[in-house]
Formats: sequence, structure tokens, C-alpha cells
Amino acid sequence: MAEKKKILFVDDDAIQHAIAENMLKDEYDVFKAKSGNEALQYLYSSEFAPDLILLDILMPDMDGWEVFNRIRGISLLKKVPIAFLTALTESSDEKRAFEIGADDFIKKPYEKEELLSRIKTILEKAAD
Repeated sequence: MAEKKKILFVDDDAIQHAIAENMLKDEYDVFKAKSGNEALQYLYSSEFAPDLILLDILMPDMDGWEVFNRIRGISLLKKVPIAFLTALTESSDEKRAFEIGADDFIKKPYEKEELLSRIKTILEKAAD
């Protein structure tokens, strides 16, 4: 059996962690960080390279935009797909996400099938 793909889920909301893990655990190995700083410490301090990063935007201390930019500054992670998973609904936020190079912009609340489908598409594109 093939090894499960690794997803790093970054969100400050414990409920969102539980929802995402419940939706994804059967198909993916889910690693969780509750802040941008925690995610960056994890990514800087290990050889761990996720196959996908799902990143909230609205977080205290450091927002998702800043986390995105810092992750892109890590040479080992430049090609790792990053999708924003956010409560922001403005088209200007979605436009900004794609302009800076995000692989997707998924609005909360999301349905399991939608999330799984989007993740599958992102990972297939990354494999090309």
C-alpha cells in the first residue's frame, strides 16, 4: 500500500483542527500547527516536508499571508503546494492569494467532498 501523503494544517482554532483531521485522516497523514510561528518552527527545525500545506489567514501574532511568504523563503519547501483555508470571502483576498502564488483558496465552511476533491487536484498538479 502506498504511503499516505502528508498535510500540514495550520489554524489557530482547535475546532477547525478537529474538523479537518476528521475529514482527512482516512486518506492523509495530518500534522497540525496552531499558529504560524508553530508551523515555521516545525518546518525550520526538521527535515519534514509536507506534500501540502493548508493555511488559515486570520491568525493572531502572524497572519497567513506572512506565514506563506516565510514558507516560500525555505528552499526545501519552495515547490510544496500551499492552499489557503479561510473564513475570508472577499474576492480581493482570493485574488491576492493567487497573485502571490497560492495553489488554492478554500472558503470556510467547506464540505468534506469539496475539500478532498480540491486536495486531490492540487496534489495531482504538483506531481506533474
